[in-house]
Amino acid sequence: MRTYNFYTYILTNYGKKVLYTGVTNDLERRLYEDYFGLGTQYAFTTKYKCYYLVWFEWHQYINNAIGREKEIKGWLRAKKIKLIAEENAEWRFLNKDIMEWPPVKVIE
Repeated sequence: MRTYNFYTYILTNYGKKVLYTGVTNDLERRLYEDYFGLGTQYAFTTKYKCYYLVWFEWHQYINNAIGREKEIKGWLRAKKIKLIAEENAEWRFLNKDIMEWPPVKVIE
């Protein structure tokens, strides 16, 4: 039986003032895309330079990951901060745990 990987995650900017909650099936790729602004110039993560990972959780099913993302997005900031602090009290940037950081841009 095939195992799937989906992640609900929270990013912040360097000053830890902005929070962004998202969902992906490839956390490394998503961090790379956000760091280099490979979405659109109007993307939230590009505009606010949110590419520092402070929290994430794994899901086997996409519906669970999306449901969790929606749940967290509905929370007040204080509740999101509490969630992050439960797993990452120092608000350490977790990017290096996932990939080479800072990433090197691949030229195609």
